[in-house]
Amino acid sequence: MKIIVTKNDIQGGAKAFELFEKGIKNGAKVLGLATGSTPEPLYQNWVESDLNCNNLISINLDEYVGLKPDDPQSYHYFMQKHLFDKKPFKKTYVPDGTASDVAQACKDYDQIIKDNPIDIQLLGIGRNGHIAFNEPGTPFDIGTHEVKLTENTIKANSRFFDSIDDVPKSAICMGTANIMQSKSIVLMAFGEKKAHAVKEMIEGPITEEVPASILQKHPDVTVIVDEAAASELDDKYKK
Repeated sequence: MKIIVTKNDIQGGAKAFELFEKGIKNGAKVLGLATGSTPEPLYQNWVESDLNCNNLISINLDEYVGLKPDDPQSYHYFMQKHLFDKKPFKKTYVPDGTASDVAQACKDYDQIIKDNPIDIQLLGIGRNGHIAFNEPGTPFDIGTHEVKLTENTIKANSRFFDSIDDVPKSAICMGTANIMQSKSIVLMAFGEKKAHAVKEMIEGPITEEVPASILQKHPDVTVIVDEAAASELDDKYKK
């Protein structure tokens, strides 16, 4: 893993965009993208750039089950608002949260990933070490699947909804095996609340109880953290 420590999330987002821009100019065509507050500084830099995205394909990590694409809390809507409306891609894929057969939708998404191998995958990390919605205990060899959200994840996501009761209870999620097939990975984490998860991901044992720890086995991972998220790391990683 390559560790990049920045002063704050704004600098972190700028650094992440540099990596994506360089990768795209070097031939990356298929990007695995993520939602949430963490990548917003990255997408802001992206939107403000002159980068042409007309030949790019994106494949998003996950989507809530039960939310339509035009629902303001859906991840499809998030991506349109923060990136795609301003930087149109050749093709964008987000799991179908309204699918009548969720199991089949997961299989279909696996096929999409197989047909479009991901060049650069963007990730965040949860406080418990989850990546996407792959919670502690999720098998490392799993593909796209429906995941029942934990109480902690539902609580964390409730800030985006009018009420915690409105938060969907499950999501379609790219599996750890899908993520590990990506040619390169960029993970962003900001704030002291992510510090312990970052430490466990980088310094701890590889265990399904810390899903992000599997990234230690990937040959090309760059972790971008601000000083707060890096605060528990051994000093050798802060250089």
